Amino acid sequence: MQDLVSKSSIVPAAPLVDVQDLTVRFVSRDLDVSVVNGVSFQLAAGQVLCLLGESGSGKSVTMRALMRLFPPTARIGGRIVIDGNDILAIPAGGLRRIRGRLISMVFQEPMTALDPVFTIGTQIAESVVYHDGVSFSDGRKRALELMELVQVPSAKRRLEAYPHELSGGLRQRAMIALALACRPKLLLADEPTTALDATVQIQILLLLRDLQHELGMATIFVTHDLGVACEVADSISVMYAGRFVETGSVADVMDAPKHPYTEGLLRSTVHAGTRGNRLDPIPGSPPDLTELPPGCAFAPRCNYVTDACLEAVPSTYPVGLNHAARCIRYAPGGNLEQDRFGLNHFASPEAPRPKRESCSIL
Repeated sequence: MQDLVSKSSIVPAAPLVDVQDLTVRFVSRDLDVSVVNGVSFQLAAGQVLCLLGESGSGKSVTMRALMRLFPPTARIGGRIVIDGNDILAIPAGGLRRIRGRLISMVFQEPMTALDPVFTIGTQIAESVVYHDGVSFSDGRKRALELMELVQVPSAKRRLEAYPHELSGGLRQRAMIALALACRPKLLLADEPTTALDATVQIQILLLLRDLQHELGMATIFVTHDLGVACEVADSISVMYAGRFVETGSVADVMDAPKHPYTEGLLRSTVHAGTRGNRLDPIPGSPPDLTELPPGCAFAPRCNYVTDACLEAVPSTYPVGLNHAARCIRYAPGGNLEQDRFGLNHFASPEAPRPKRESCSIL
């Protein structure tokens, strides 16, 4: 008789990335600033997560925490496990072995990330030699393969170039080649197109998307651009004042945003969904992280604010399948509890919900 295995007996694969209650503080003699406050998420192999939010929301700090790229004044708490490795438990001397091989990063400005005194080919080859233990000659061959993979024209000649001799777009391609040199399982991309002109931005995004599909890496993007998030991500986590305020699939977050901040971002940012509608900026400014209010950090800017919002930081509540929002309106007994899995209501009743034909930037 053929063996039958019930679905309940199948153990799901462990996530590649498992972050629980991550906190990051920067401490000096005069200052103690909490930049990331209790961030938790999981990411499976091959998936793409986009961290979306304004400058100063904690996106890049969250990303750098995964590689422990911080000065000694930083205090990191919580738990970070990547492919079974407890990142916060690894001695400082052992971090070089995981940086580049297990986790790699594409920085926002390659001119400051690349070494100005070595050629592009030498930098890529040395990374391959260090992590793979091959000869320098084999490392150079791998460097050429990578430069061709990221579609650098005249790749063999560009291996001999120094970073300052390349255009911004070619430097970013070289930075991507260096990040991919040792076939990392997790690629981090910190606003990799911000410093580039619009045409080159699209080229780099298409390249990163195609490489991610081809190589099957898990990827985390940091951006404040809704078009970028829609183009490359499977899921989105919206950050505000160091916390995730909404998490869900691209379709859930873009088509049915539940947190007032996410709704405000969609109304105030140019993207395909705002076509034909007036932009409606979010009132006020992001809070000073050194003086966060005792309750919800978004309360001073929120049209839904109540006295309860000012008393304590709200918990995160499910608002759909794999969709959650940090808003007291969805708490048991809240005024939108009955709507947790239904239609969304925008913060400004008079503001029409924009039609979303597509959020693609292409």
